[in-house]
Amino acid sequence: MKTENNQRNNQSFVRKWIPMAVLSLALLIIIVDTTVLNVSLKNISTDLKTNLVGLQWVISAYSLTLAALTITGGRLGDLYGRKKMFMIGAVIFAIGSFITSISGSVGSMIIGESIIEGIGAALMMPATASLLVSTYKGRDRGIAFGIWGGIAGAASAIGPILGGFLTTHYSWRWAFRINIFVAIIILIGSFLIAESRDKTEKDELDFFGVFLSSVGLLALIYGIIEASTFGWWGAKAPFELLGHPFAPFGLSITPIAILVGIILLTGFALWQQKLEKNNHTPLVSMHLLTNRQFTSGMMVVTFLSLGMVGMVFAVPVFLQSVRNLNAFNTGLALLPMSLAMLFVAPASAMLNKYLTAKRVIQIGLCFTVIASFVLHFSLTASATAATLAPGLILFGVGMGMVMAQASNLTLSAVSVNQAGEASGVNSTMRQVGSSFGTAIIGAVLLTTVTTSLTSGIKSSSVIPENIKSVIASEVAKQGSAIELNGLNQEKDAPRLPPAISKEIVKITHEASADGSSKAILYTGFFSIVALVVSLALPNVKDLEAHSRTKL
Repeated sequence: MKTENNQRNNQSFVRKWIPMAVLSLALLIIIVDTTVLNVSLKNISTDLKTNLVGLQWVISAYSLTLAALTITGGRLGDLYGRKKMFMIGAVIFAIGSFITSISGSVGSMIIGESIIEGIGAALMMPATASLLVSTYKGRDRGIAFGIWGGIAGAASAIGPILGGFLTTHYSWRWAFRINIFVAIIILIGSFLIAESRDKTEKDELDFFGVFLSSVGLLALIYGIIEASTFGWWGAKAPFELLGHPFAPFGLSITPIAILVGIILLTGFALWQQKLEKNNHTPLVSMHLLTNRQFTSGMMVVTFLSLGMVGMVFAVPVFLQSVRNLNAFNTGLALLPMSLAMLFVAPASAMLNKYLTAKRVIQIGLCFTVIASFVLHFSLTASATAATLAPGLILFGVGMGMVMAQASNLTLSAVSVNQAGEASGVNSTMRQVGSSFGTAIIGAVLLTTVTTSLTSGIKSSSVIPENIKSVIASEVAKQGSAIELNGLNQEKDAPRLPPAISKEIVKITHEASADGSSKAILYTGFFSIVALVVSLALPNVKDLEAHSRTKL
């Protein structure tokens, strides 16, 4: 009898936690995809004959698709079933992974990775968190989100190593083919997850809102990413619109695109208010944004994502361009940060016995601020993976403490019926942070590299004065290709004496290190902003009980 009871308890335990495992696995492949790109930048650029700006677009467009459509994915889950949308998303994600794995150009990679995979992830992402909210209560919910955050850390650990290994020994394409098999496992496991949906909302979807938010975000991101090409204010390169140059009053496309984005997103907010006022179902309920616990938690995650994604973009670029590491060794170099996240995220749930979620989040943010300054001073032309390890570990500890706690705190602020919409908004803002992080820090990195290259060449005592301007002009033309691949030795070195060629390589490495170092400062700045925003979080232990008093 005792044996039978033990078997029943074991079966009950497994059945209870299978949904968490399946949902976390989906989160894992979504995160792994981004980390694979970061360590394989050099290989992909060579294979597809592109540069850093082209790959920056692949990464940002993936985050942008998620940012634009995750709210829609959350609403579709509320209306038609979160489990159903989760499974459809897994199928679409697998199709996108296959297209990416056979890409022959940046354009086809953007279609497969950034758009199709992005759509699949936009359906899966809000469902992972909202299904956790509807499946688990109380202490179990805290444990589930802790493990969920730990899996995010594991994905950050597995992604660079797995992607680096496959890229170095086989091909970066295999990192995407694996997603197909993982998606099959997710689909099988999904049958053990209970369906969840909001039966109180009207069966309608705000397509005009989807358009306004999507195009508005696209315009903002485009303006920031292309700033290094067209200039932040005055046009330093021609922008063509329908085959004709477009630069009104000599302005760059950057401020124009940013202004268009702001106007469209303002229109989106006003449109949502109008729908709600007329008793229609908006894409985003403005009432949800008046929930202080939800909004402050969401903004903490947004600003932290701004810094984290930019940092994970800048460090691999440094390791591959200056230290000349391959994809696998780049993944190994990032391992200290990833392992710290993996262990600290689930362990942080134990701190809730002694500290509130707010205090754990604030301590974690302090770690990320300190880590950013440690990395800033560590990033020199002579820095190695070991030199960067202390800063990466500190950053991983901080991220591990914040992510699981912040997601639980944010989504505990709403009822189960609002879980899909709230999860969609939270995931969207995290992706907005990711898009802006890659765009802003990438733009800072490239701008700093170009400036440092020019000033380094002009101040060099090795390069003759009569050819400095010519070399500076030629080097500047290579732009982001130099930042990612270094100086083109076959093309440039034969035309220059060995001493001058060696000097240019030295200046290039110093410029790359300077760009990455300055970019990391923005990570610290965004972490400080997140710390300030965290002051608005509720300082209570029982989040669900606190939220019920507010609903």
